[in-house]
Amino acid sequence: MEIINFKKLNKTQLAQAAQMLTDELPQGWTAIADAVEEIEDILDECDACIAVIENDEVVGWAGLIHADGKLFELHPLVVRRDWQRKGIGSFLLKEIETAAKEKGALTLMLSSGDEKPGGETSFANVDLYDDLPGRLAAFDLGEHPTAFYLKRGFRIIGIIPDAYGLGMPDIIMAKRL
Repeated sequence: MEIINFKKLNKTQLAQAAQMLTDELPQGWTAIADAVEEIEDILDECDACIAVIENDEVVGWAGLIHADGKLFELHPLVVRRDWQRKGIGSFLLKEIETAAKEKGALTLMLSSGDEKPGGETSFANVDLYDDLPGRLAAFDLGEHPTAFYLKRGFRIIGIIPDAYGLGMPDIIMAKRL
């Protein structure tokens, strides 16, 4: 495996990175054109972007974007399905956290939508305006990516109800570095 600066990927590898968005995060990037546009934005905006390469193919990548003050955003972190659960995501997250600290970050945040049809967490398909404190206390993460981040020290700091449609919230997480 090789770790390289995302900005040094060749055209084929950038296309692989875009395809990974549509394959692994299809609710956010339903069409390859959307994913290609996202890649172009990330190349312009990221403060630190890294990719994991195996046999000249991108198997995972992550970006860091300065949000405001001492706040940075992890956007995105994606690992190809056949490489998941092999430590690639944890490695990328550690590298992004190190880069954020080097840039003076005190907080690293991310957002992760519960936007799959039917929902994945107990926040989906309910009225979060009704009893948000109660819903937070009884949170069931199901198969949602929040589990990955909670295990690595992130905490839920906010919920945006209906961010992606009725009953499809955005879960805001952060971690002090």
